[in-house]
Amino acid sequence: MRKLRTIEMQRLSVDEFHEAPKLPLIVVLDDVRSLHNVGSVFRSADAFRVEAVYLCGITATPPHPEIHKTALGGEDSVAWRYFPTATEAIESLHNDGFFVYSIEQVEGSTKLQNLQLDTDKHYAIVLGNEVKGVHQEVVDMSDGCLEIPQFGTKHSLNVSVTAGMVIWEVAKKFLSKTF
Repeated sequence: MRKLRTIEMQRLSVDEFHEAPKLPLIVVLDDVRSLHNVGSVFRSADAFRVEAVYLCGITATPPHPEIHKTALGGEDSVAWRYFPTATEAIESLHNDGFFVYSIEQVEGSTKLQNLQLDTDKHYAIVLGNEVKGVHQEVVDMSDGCLEIPQFGTKHSLNVSVTAGMVIWEVAKKFLSKTF
């Protein structure tokens, strides 16, 4: 096997990305403090043509060299908005008809492998602070919570790893419709 060169991969230009159909998903970052996590989320959002990333609270916004270091331009292709609080972002999403999932370990959460989606609807996922997770008031406003089962000694995954896993799981449900 031979590794493909970048030019052989036929990737979209930023302008083509803006015009291309998007995965009906918005990723909300609730007080994510690491610029590297923010950049990684943008990069994953670009890879799966996510509709937008909402940055809330203390979450840094582009342009920023530390975000760019991991986003590698994903912050230029993926649409984004800033909200002073994640609750304001959730209100806006609900007003726009989105079904909102917080990614959090809660009573009655849906395990990621059991996620069922209606491909005629739009969704948002909320990822929380690296230490405190999603704010409780945001969990309370959410339509549901998703949890990634874990079988080791740790109780959490890195925010950007979690984002990649959940975005991929959502993308799988929409593959034939979106791409």
